[in-house]
Amino acid sequence: MSWQLALTVDRESRLPLAVQVRNSLRRLVENGSLRPGTRIPSTRQLAHDLGVSRSVVVEAYEQLAAEGYLLTKHGSGTTVSEPPTSQAVPTLVSPDRDREATEAMWDLRTGTSDIAAFPRQDWIRCVTAVVNDAGRQELSYAPPSGVPLARHVLTGYLGRVRGVRTRPEDLMLTAGFAQGLALMCKVLIDRGHRSLAVEDPGHPGEREFITSSGLHPVGIPVDQDGLRVDVLERSGVRAVLMTPGNHFPTGARLSPARRERLIAWARTLDGYVLEDDFDSAFLHRSDRVPALQSLAPDRVVYAGSASKILAPALRLGWLAAPSELMASIEHVRAGWDIGCSGIEQLSLARFIDTGALDRHQRKMRTEFHKRRGIIRRQSAAHLPGTQLLGRDSGLQAYLQLPPHMDEQALVRAARTRSVLVRGGRFYTLADTTRPPALVVSYASVNCTDLGHSLEALGEAFREVGG
Repeated sequence: MSWQLALTVDRESRLPLAVQVRNSLRRLVENGSLRPGTRIPSTRQLAHDLGVSRSVVVEAYEQLAAEGYLLTKHGSGTTVSEPPTSQAVPTLVSPDRDREATEAMWDLRTGTSDIAAFPRQDWIRCVTAVVNDAGRQELSYAPPSGVPLARHVLTGYLGRVRGVRTRPEDLMLTAGFAQGLALMCKVLIDRGHRSLAVEDPGHPGEREFITSSGLHPVGIPVDQDGLRVDVLERSGVRAVLMTPGNHFPTGARLSPARRERLIAWARTLDGYVLEDDFDSAFLHRSDRVPALQSLAPDRVVYAGSASKILAPALRLGWLAAPSELMASIEHVRAGWDIGCSGIEQLSLARFIDTGALDRHQRKMRTEFHKRRGIIRRQSAAHLPGTQLLGRDSGLQAYLQLPPHMDEQALVRAARTRSVLVRGGRFYTLADTTRPPALVVSYASVNCTDLGHSLEALGEAFREVGG
């Protein structure tokens, strides 16, 4: 039977065809147009229907299968998967029936935080105090850049824990990191930029976001010393987005020599570095270095958010930018919205002032250190020949696989054992020279489940590796 699918591609778009196919299919699944169990065309048929190379569709299908959206069975075609759950779901069992089995699904994909550990009572106390104390000014509109008191407190906090050198008037509260990135993309375009360098491997969602903003992402390879600044210098790009303190996803740290060379590059070209300091709160003191911004406040835009350190639902982020650049950012922001929730901003300020944020971060650093220790031990026991890159902290582990291992086959085999995980290829843009790898997030999986999931991953590893 010739299965059909209402799908098109835009050959004028800057997005690669495989990315377009993948994104379109993902949207159809997420909005309910494609229901679980729905049969979709073969890769050959869809490639013919779209007029593209079959490899384009194969790449899209493989990625969606790795993400858990599609299920491919030999001889049965490709269907839409049942929606995954992050843990076993309890069921009611009738006394006259056998115990019903429930399927456990361990989600080791990146992009999450430990929402279960959100310090609810501390946050409630802060919100309650802010609301009780709020007068006419606090309940009215705040400046688009943020409530002055919140900016003052956050400026002091970032200087204390990350060495960030800025003033409250040069710091903006945003609706998460995403809005900060969107603002920066618009400012760069207004200043004549057409491209933005990104780390390769790096965050695929950010690359797509940059493309949709009108800039062309240019991949710069990363090695054990961080971003290859020598390649950046030859790229012709004048701005770069990066994670210098703890590279996502490999965990490499930008070396001191490259930090200095990067700053020199920015000053020579009148360029900018956008520093995404996404997980510095969870790095051990021995692994933590001051923010790159501390070396060059005139060239580095520092960005962070509460999404990883507290919860994404708060939608709180921040940008610390050079004064001359902040004026442009404020101008763009004024045309977009009238700021974030003042109550949430003041609650965050109180959360910091009372020491609750420091206590929460210490607790989570200890917990994540335990989880990474489990990965180190279990990978040595169940995934022989793998190498855990990076330092012993952070939110995810980059497991470099033996050269002969089929990365995508391992991802698929893991899913059949109820483990959702992504391969290193998912994060690459153009660097195809990297060895196969798995990127294992332990941000939202407790120690017990993490151990079980790695045992199951080891079974898949043995199956694929023979």
